[in-house]
Amino acid sequence: MYAQVYRARLASNRATLRISAFVSTTRKYSVPADSPAPTKSKLWNSADDAVKDIKSGDTLLCGGFGLAGIPDTLLGALAKRKGTVKNLTGVSNNAGSGDSGLGKLLNTEQLSKVVASYPGGNKKFETLFLQGAISMELVPQGTLAERIRAHAAGIPAFFTPTGANTAVEEGSIPQRYNEGGLANGIAIPGIPKEAREINGRRYVLEPSIAGDVAFIRAWKVDEVGNCVFRYASQNFSTPMAKNAKLTIVEAENIVPVGSISPNAIHLPGIYVDRIVPATTEKTIEIVTLAQESSVDESLLSPEKAAAQAQRRYIAKRAAKEIKDGYYVNLGIGMPTLVPEFLEKGVRVWLQSENGILGMGPYPTKEQLDADLINAGKETVTLVPGASLFDSSESFAMIRGGHIDVAILGAMEVSQAGDIANFMIPGKMLKGIGGAMDLVSNPEKTKVIVVMEHTAKGGRPKILKQCALPLTGARTVSTIITELAVFDVDRVAGELMLIDLAKGVTVEEVRAKTACDFKVASNLGTW
Repeated sequence: MYAQVYRARLASNRATLRISAFVSTTRKYSVPADSPAPTKSKLWNSADDAVKDIKSGDTLLCGGFGLAGIPDTLLGALAKRKGTVKNLTGVSNNAGSGDSGLGKLLNTEQLSKVVASYPGGNKKFETLFLQGAISMELVPQGTLAERIRAHAAGIPAFFTPTGANTAVEEGSIPQRYNEGGLANGIAIPGIPKEAREINGRRYVLEPSIAGDVAFIRAWKVDEVGNCVFRYASQNFSTPMAKNAKLTIVEAENIVPVGSISPNAIHLPGIYVDRIVPATTEKTIEIVTLAQESSVDESLLSPEKAAAQAQRRYIAKRAAKEIKDGYYVNLGIGMPTLVPEFLEKGVRVWLQSENGILGMGPYPTKEQLDADLINAGKETVTLVPGASLFDSSESFAMIRGGHIDVAILGAMEVSQAGDIANFMIPGKMLKGIGGAMDLVSNPEKTKVIVVMEHTAKGGRPKILKQCALPLTGARTVSTIITELAVFDVDRVAGELMLIDLAKGVTVEEVRAKTACDFKVASNLGTW
């Protein structure tokens, strides 16, 4: 081997750049330069053939989020085998919708268990679970993505702050009720987690998830399995494809080897075993369009008009907490109204858990795209400078504290900043979603709760202690309702009233709040 030195002058300052090139004169074991790359095709004639060796009892990883990136071609082929393939464990962010996603296998009764983050969007699944007819392991969304990614990387378990001091750590979320539901007892209890203090923070030990087979849908795939995903359809698909013993991809476009730039490949072909053409049309779960004109509120009932005005009033106050350049995550529901009220000159980067940074407004009919949805499954657009990534990358941003502010709704909040917003045991099951991850690093990510001050019937939602299962312990920094704004001292476990809504008195707030609080000396109003 010898080295040859080159010198070049940089035009900007006439400085000299030294470049050394090392060249070997012999080559004994390397691949010859003119050796062709392997081109053995992984294409299968049909989805029916590709799924023929899936067996009862397998763990199936189903990519997609909402209906974006859902492998319905492969799921449809597996559903045809309902007489021979049963007792499957389905792992997916959601439990499907209607006859899409895991909904197909629910309809054919091929699933005995679902491992998911937000399964409650499927009413059939919610009913089956609450009646004790199916098992469920409810997992925080970021933890689900990381458990899948960990097995793919050969990691058997890992510690995470997500779920510490909650029902996830305690194992108090049942996996299955007895037939008839909660009133008849629990058939399979939850799974308690080992916990450990590391550098002053509490973490829980989460095991990785191993898949027997993964169903993935990709936009463009070459014949050796290199995959490209379109917009937000990547979500769980990349870590799932890397995880399973057998990964089958349904491709919207199958292209020759070499036609995809190496820079564009999201999933290398080493992880893909079989490829079939995608034959099902893409669908949208929640079509949400930009309003071409303001809504005529005179068409709304007085109750709905008042509720809408109240939600907007809360959102307007929450917008004052957002500064120019912030990275912000908005929960579903009321938090999505906040961008409408950002102060002039304030521009932010909106992050969505399903893999978007730089989320834009709702689309027009012409902009509508099934591959562009937010965490609430609503259609969205992108702003210039946006980036897209998979779910494991998204939650690395979140758990790592790279998000400045997270705004969430809640069913209950305690005076110490505990938050409960994901389930009512035995009665309502929506799912944890990304909320536990979003509140897992409150020292770096400010957590703001926006909600009505009381529930139906006037029951206070700000309490000394939460009665419902916690999403996070001592995580909320600010509470904003239609009546008041509180700062939370998470260390001391105390509330400070800092703002009152117009026309509201401190006495009214005290009457509707089920815990003590202090009043700021410079009490404001809005």
